[in-house]
Amino acid sequence: MNTYNIEPASENDYDQIINVWEASVRATHEFLSESDLLLYKELLLTQYLAMVKLYCIKTDGQIAAFAGIAGNSIEMLFAHPSHFGKGVGRSLTEFAIRELECSAVDVNEQNRRALLFYIKMGFDVTGRSETDGLGKPYPILHLQLAT
Repeated sequence: MNTYNIEPASENDYDQIINVWEASVRATHEFLSESDLLLYKELLLTQYLAMVKLYCIKTDGQIAAFAGIAGNSIEMLFAHPSHFGKGVGRSLTEFAIRELECSAVDVNEQNRRALLFYIKMGFDVTGRSETDGLGKPYPILHLQLAT
């Protein structure tokens, strides 16, 4: 397994972060409508990124994956599809748990790959919301780190 250097990200990284986010979402969130994807992209850039502490893994000077942390929650975790299966998500999640004391994460119910990933990482489903934070018809599963 690869060992990755995790570093803080800043506003200077937003363009790369948005590109990673969009590529990842297009590869994994086929349930999203195009208009909703564009809405979330705009909100990510104008609001959501500023609400979290960002950490990233870079390979060859480019962001391969990033995580956004607020309190004890992993609010976002995305890897570029070219880095799927290479341990970047695992490394960021382990960092968030070990170094940042994260114990919670929400995941789209329809994103089975992410759900299975978090279960493998030691999280259990503890709740469900019918809609996402904007009231859109994308159910959200609430997960907590198993104790």
